[in-house]
Amino acid sequence: MPDNPDTQSPPLDPESPIYVAGHRGLVGSAILRKLEGAGCKNLITRTHRELDLTNQEAVQAFFENEKPEYVFLAAAKVGGIMANKTCPAEFIQQNLAIQLNVIHQAWRTGVKRLLFLGSSCIYPRDCPQPMREEYLLTGPLEATNSPYAVAKIAGIEMCAAYNRQYGTRYLAVMPTNLYGPGDNFDLENSHVLPALIRKMHEAKASGQDTVTVWGTGNPRREFLHSDDMADACMYLMGLPGETFGQALNPRVSGPATYALPLVNIGCGQDITIRELALLVKDIVGFGGDLVFDTSKPDGTMRKLLDISRISALGWKQKIELRHGIEDAYNWYIENYRVLDSSRGGKAH
Repeated sequence: MPDNPDTQSPPLDPESPIYVAGHRGLVGSAILRKLEGAGCKNLITRTHRELDLTNQEAVQAFFENEKPEYVFLAAAKVGGIMANKTCPAEFIQQNLAIQLNVIHQAWRTGVKRLLFLGSSCIYPRDCPQPMREEYLLTGPLEATNSPYAVAKIAGIEMCAAYNRQYGTRYLAVMPTNLYGPGDNFDLENSHVLPALIRKMHEAKASGQDTVTVWGTGNPRREFLHSDDMADACMYLMGLPGETFGQALNPRVSGPATYALPLVNIGCGQDITIRELALLVKDIVGFGGDLVFDTSKPDGTMRKLLDISRISALGWKQKIELRHGIEDAYNWYIENYRVLDSSRGGKAH
């Protein structure tokens, strides 16, 4: 077990073995496309059926056999408000197990760089806006997704602990709300934007007069296209050694008491859920009315990331929100028959 796999940690080498954990998910699939487009030839992937990342022995055998040099840890159990409310034990247990196994085996087998993907829900419910990386652990979490958030916070601390004790080069990135091709459009456990796309499309197709939106519509959210997220991940993983080291050990100010290898990824702009619903309504072409069900939870009222750190490293968003939603909707139109039939539901 190496104490330090590579203190200089060269930028991402397209000839090196690169493992994308969670390559079928929204972010993982976008990262895989980005890597393929960059000419990376030695890409390693496994489906859940091929490799259960919660299985310690299986993950150990995988890393010992494949010996990846770079790891994108995008695998996770994810879902919206209802999914988090219904299955809190699964959200904390499965995410903790995945992170524990992958990060530990990455160290054991000498991985040069690892990028751990978290979520902006790690920040306190009443966090000052925009949310700086230094605000982590400064207040209570949003109750509707705290098990998931605690698991992700543990992953950040695990990266920091291994960096500190073993000299590893593990960086945690915190994306804002993501959307794009390959998103989860299941109305029971999807996030707000894909749920709105599906609701509006089905209402338009069936001639409904109204679409119901959860909550008051007043919460504000920031959205980033999955291709932009993948681009940011590639950019960070490919930073020169010294600059990558600065990301791992940033200068911090209050209220943080110590530096964490943590970088927010977002666009720096947010809109209300009401504004988002009206935008999706326009893009889909739904001519009916929106009804806001105020008996349903709003969640955190605002979640806007401070992106000063990644901006200083030289990266910025490329895909504007309307264009991105149009892209996601076009993907949904082309694929939703397959999505419905795979769930045993009605194809439209």
